[in-house]
Amino acid sequence: MVTLCELILKLQSLSEKSTYKTLKNRSQGLYKENGSKFIGIAQACYSEEEAKGLMVAWGKEHHQARHLCYAYRFGVDKKVFRSNDDGEPNNSAGAPILGQITAFDLSNVLIGVVRYYGGTKLGVGGLINAYRTAAKEAIKDGDIIELEVFEWVKITFDYIDMSNVMNILKKHQLKMIDTIFEVNCELTTNLGLNFSEEIQMELKENDTVNIESKGIY
Repeated sequence: MVTLCELILKLQSLSEKSTYKTLKNRSQGLYKENGSKFIGIAQACYSEEEAKGLMVAWGKEHHQARHLCYAYRFGVDKKVFRSNDDGEPNNSAGAPILGQITAFDLSNVLIGVVRYYGGTKLGVGGLINAYRTAAKEAIKDGDIIELEVFEWVKITFDYIDMSNVMNILKKHQLKMIDTIFEVNCELTTNLGLNFSEEIQMELKENDTVNIESKGIY
């Protein structure tokens, strides 16, 4: 039997994970010091593969820059993250950028800072300040939005259960993509994280329904 305390903790946990903050569009910030120019670029990003593609594009866009340092963080629990100094002294560039992602409590975001060298060395302390400030200005230039987290699922079922499945989806106002309605039917939909378990249990009351999780994002 679930105690009241356990129920409250479960609801709090679901609530904490039901939304996350990210950036709406690409944004940019600028910081200058002793002739060096640091340009921060921030953008929503959802995977390491997507981040690699964006970094290639930014590198081409700023092909004359000396360095392109970056950091990213992904996931509802924010456990996937990485930073890179791209030739700058250890932890003088990527870590300060990641620090700003953490400070603004963002996830599913990539921030890169390109440096055009001005001929004067800034020292480790100066670099930390420069990369941190450029990343911060890029975030401040953008629109921070809060998005609901969904669990995407693939539902397969026999045609005999189509009416029941459709009624459940309609009741919960769920959208459908990648639909196939034949003898064997399938579709993909997104379930609000707070109600995912409840809706899946309701769907599984139909004998032929099978549900496969495609991920939470």
